[in-house]
Amino acid sequence: MTTPKILIIDVENNTQEIRDYNDDELAQHKKDADEAEAKAAADEAEAEAKAQAKAAAEGKLAALGLTTDDLRALGL
Repeated sequence: MTTPKILIIDVENNTQEIRDYNDDELAQHKKDADEAEAKAAADEAEAEAKAQAKAAAEGKLAALGLTTDDLRALGL
């Protein structure tokens, strides 16, 4: 794996420098990437759980002979 690069812009001197991440920056980059991956997995699991709960609720409504439109008409 190649080391990520960082672009440093010095606006006072109008210079740019591209260099490898140092050890601290690399550790923070890995930590941030791991946290982002974990959040994405949690968000996906939450969305799946909501979809399953909605499908289960709609199935129960259908078993009672009701639709979501019927509930809306009742103000629920």
